[in-house]
Amino acid sequence: MNRLPLHQDLHLMAHNEAGKLLTHQSSLALALAGAVLTELVLAERVAVVQGRITVSDRRRTDDPVIDALLDLIPRDRDHRDVRSWFKAAAKDIYVRTRDDLVAKGVLAPVTRRRMGMLPYLRYQLTDISWAVRASSGVRSAAEGFKQPDAGCATLCGLVAVLRVEAELYLSQPSGRLVERLRAIADEHSPTVKELVHIVDTLVAEAAVAVYR
Repeated sequence: MNRLPLHQDLHLMAHNEAGKLLTHQSSLALALAGAVLTELVLAERVAVVQGRITVSDRRRTDDPVIDALLDLIPRDRDHRDVRSWFKAAAKDIYVRTRDDLVAKGVLAPVTRRRMGMLPYLRYQLTDISWAVRASSGVRSAAEGFKQPDAGCATLCGLVAVLRVEAELYLSQPSGRLVERLRAIADEHSPTVKELVHIVDTLVAEAAVAVYR
């Protein structure tokens, strides 16, 4: 069972075993964009300098989501700052990520019925071990068993932003666990702290906009 990229791990952690989304789709889309950008920065394919994004390596990665967004950055002159790029990338990243997980055999579409009548589609795990594997690093970091790398620290921060910490199945009180996950992201590196903070700000702004 191969390790999934950060954004796919995050997608799995934001759904329960039955495929139900545990947060707002718009919030998850912004977080997925943050995870992809972090992956590109860590791989030294992209750099973020003074709030602007530049691409240094355009080689294909064979990941349709990462490659699509890697192409978007230099092509779209209207979305060069990080915040605007997140918003542009978030438009279809949720569906792209889900479809790639289906193509990999991690998720499978299942038709269910509400009240035994109205059909609806869910995308369920083909094997629960995918979800266990996706969250294992975050659980270990939260409990202090393992020092997180940059990718894991990013996931910790994004799980806290999305408030899907319950899927970690840890005995810590929810509020304390969220504080711990945020601290892991903040203390890891300036890059991880900055990118998670941007996602957090955008998610909060989107939530406020709903009530205006």
